[in-house]
Amino acid sequence: MTDLSAKPFSTNLEKYTFSQNVHIYQQSGCIGYLRADLGKSGKEFHSTWNEICSAYKTEEFSREFDDVINALRFDETFGRMLNDRTKLSQYCHSNAKQFSGADNQYYGVRVDTKNHSYLLRLNPNKGEYNLYCYCYDKQVLENYLIHSSKGIRFITPSYKPVFTISDGDKIRIITPEGEQMDRVCRYIDDYHLLVDKNLFHICEFAEKMKENNYKVIPLRSSLPERCYGVMPTSDRLIIIQKGETKYTDVSNAYDSPEKNRELANEHNAEMGVTKQQSAAMLAGLIAGWDTHGANPENYDINAKLKPMITRNSYAR
Repeated sequence: MTDLSAKPFSTNLEKYTFSQNVHIYQQSGCIGYLRADLGKSGKEFHSTWNEICSAYKTEEFSREFDDVINALRFDETFGRMLNDRTKLSQYCHSNAKQFSGADNQYYGVRVDTKNHSYLLRLNPNKGEYNLYCYCYDKQVLENYLIHSSKGIRFITPSYKPVFTISDGDKIRIITPEGEQMDRVCRYIDDYHLLVDKNLFHICEFAEKMKENNYKVIPLRSSLPERCYGVMPTSDRLIIIQKGETKYTDVSNAYDSPEKNRELANEHNAEMGVTKQQSAAMLAGLIAGWDTHGANPENYDINAKLKPMITRNSYAR
């Protein structure tokens, strides 16, 4: 019997339980995925296997995968979660990580063996596919996660750093006419990225943007969509929208800058906006969304901006 462990997985693994670009499948070591539902009675098991990267599908994996699925169906250690829909629901609510945002109907569990990782996307609801199990070469996945955690670099055509975003964040491309195009970006390696479905070398992308006179700014997921702030030049209470260069004056603001700051802090706290986030939003509005100050990670616990650290250049 295969030794395995199961635990709720972190938010950064959610995207690896959905369909992805072939380049990401290859880089992350995805073997394939099993899709299953528990039928009308909730006690059945109807499954379909979809192979993705046959190079990672070894005889060891094929033998092991049967053990893993059977353990999740019949072993009390794992709550027999795939044995019936009631047990699956109980396991999801007590032992799994609920997905964030619009995908909160799903729950995530990571199952690990010596050489493989199985990322489960679970949905205990009737009428839905109850299981998506994405299978990975464990070492390849771990290496990819380590490298992708460094983020995606955006540079000038001469390799001067401009900004870095987290894997899966969006950028906004702004044309000379003011048209805005928001695009999801994914990490491939230190020199390549996906912009939606298009693969670019980071220098190639920079050259394309310069050639068309396009401006590119980050739309960080670590920033809120909107927040309150106080405009330094006027002391007026304002509403800031992520990625925008204009702001909205708040009509019921005070004449006192101190009271406006108190009101901004109150509104932000009600919306769950941290002091670091509001400081970064104000910096983005004033200095630009691609600047050091427009990243909330660059502020300390007191919302004071940390010095910029120059990163070592990568070999080209």
